[in-house]
Amino acid sequence: MHPSILSLRRHTRFHSAFLPDDRDVLVWLPPGYRGGRRRFPVLYMHDGQNLFDPETAYQKGQHWRVGETATELIEAGRIEPLIIVGIDNTGPSRINEYTPTKDKKLGGGRAKAYGRLIVEELKPLIDATYRTRPDAANTGLGGSSLGALVTLHLGYRHRSTFSRLAVHSPSVWWDRRVILRTIRRERPRPPFKLWVDMGTDEGKRGLDDARMLKAALVGSGYVEGTDLHYAEYEGATHSEASWAERVGPMLEWLFPAP
Repeated sequence: MHPSILSLRRHTRFHSAFLPDDRDVLVWLPPGYRGGRRRFPVLYMHDGQNLFDPETAYQKGQHWRVGETATELIEAGRIEPLIIVGIDNTGPSRINEYTPTKDKKLGGGRAKAYGRLIVEELKPLIDATYRTRPDAANTGLGGSSLGALVTLHLGYRHRSTFSRLAVHSPSVWWDRRVILRTIRRERPRPPFKLWVDMGTDEGKRGLDDARMLKAALVGSGYVEGTDLHYAEYEGATHSEASWAERVGPMLEWLFPAP
């Protein structure tokens, strides 16, 4: 067992007034958390089952190694120590909770309620229980695929809560690319620091959509290398193993050592 597993705290069957399904929430605490008074920034991440434990990952044995990677980077002085909160998905309800609009064939459209769960219920619990820095400047949100889509949507919807967004292999395609319309109409643009990536083996549509997303972000005023990092990973697929490879660079971009 990697020592990072011992840094996990599990809040079981977290209940929401906004959605019917309970879910577990995992809280990873950084090296040096115990016994101190220091407060830490927080990164909230979707699909919590895939982040820390190979036994619970969607593809068993292929987790994101978030705890191991964060530990290595913190101990090497390459990132700021932070708390990472993994919010488990609810299986069959995942597509509903991670999408901002309803599709006639696929359903969906419960992202507003899921966002209220995070902002109005979960974040107050985390801030009351752990030594966090609760302001938007120190609060991030991240995920992959539909989890990346809902990250962007909730970031724009709750700009006073989140300022650092990790967007891995985003499902830009949802509802005729509705997320691009959101980005293009929002003025002024939120003061985000953004990480956006895509693997070259995720299909032509995925790559084309990611490039359209980058163009929309740049068009709204984000500057690559300043508040936007965009990357295409050669040979990377739409998989937990590929996303695990990007955790380190993402953390270094969003939470660099002071």
